Amino acid sequence: MSTRPSPATATLDEAPPAAAPARRPSAPVADGEGRLGLRNHLRHIGALVRRNLLWIRQDPESMFDAVLMPVVFTLLFVFVFGGAIAGKGNQDVYVNYVVPGLMAMMGMNIAMAVGTGFNQDFQTGVMDRFRSLPIARSSVLIAKITVEIGRMLVATAILLAVGFALGLSISSVPGLFGAIGLSMVFGSSIMWIFLTMGVVMKSAQAIQAMGFLVMMPLQFGSSIFSPPSTMPGWLQAFTEYNPLSTLADAARALMNGDHPASHSVLVTLIWSAVITAVMAPIAIRKFTTKS
Repeated sequence: MSTRPSPATATLDEAPPAAAPARRPSAPVADGEGRLGLRNHLRHIGALVRRNLLWIRQDPESMFDAVLMPVVFTLLFVFVFGGAIAGKGNQDVYVNYVVPGLMAMMGMNIAMAVGTGFNQDFQTGVMDRFRSLPIARSSVLIAKITVEIGRMLVATAILLAVGFALGLSISSVPGLFGAIGLSMVFGSSIMWIFLTMGVVMKSAQAIQAMGFLVMMPLQFGSSIFSPPSTMPGWLQAFTEYNPLSTLADAARALMNGDHPASHSVLVTLIWSAVITAVMAPIAIRKFTTKS
């Protein structure tokens, strides 16, 4: 019986190799920020923001932390700690104290979710695809931060709604928007830290473990939940230099007007600028060179 291959098989197995076609030059990968121009850079950021929003639409469970966390934390701290700190029956006083502080806490928690989600995108190969495209590396990271700022706004809106339902009062509407904006600025700077962790660490679980080890002392060793005057002296010294304390104090000053806000606002902006200036280049570099 003849074992002559079929024409298709013969073409693949026996035909002499044809001359290799002229290779088309691949599109240059934009390692630098200025090669594509600002207009193209913004267009790429917009496309990636849309991609991330579509992903949230397909996976609405990814919004559970932004939707449920403000409700749980507000109710928990107001009704568990409010009576002990402000006195029984004075939970409304504690609401005015803790809600501005929780605005600072929201940014930290959302930022940790940025790192874990970014790491999972690496594990699934999505980021390898992005890095092969002729786009500026920072556009991927900036798009991620832009979407997460949107999630922070959702979480903050829910936090304030619960706070108003529990008796939150403000003395300045512009101050309220200023406190929200300040929280967004500081939260976006913290995201650069967790984006770097998302690139360099091997798993989302490792990022969560490291994140909690860092966040717990910063959050509870601050003026978010209780006045530093009730703490021992060594902890008061730590609280004084804790950026979450300055953010919480700035938010209270802006919303309640009980003390001048200029110093706390300035210190918070300085913290945000320094963290972003240090961590953003590191995150972009690590993302570019990750193998």
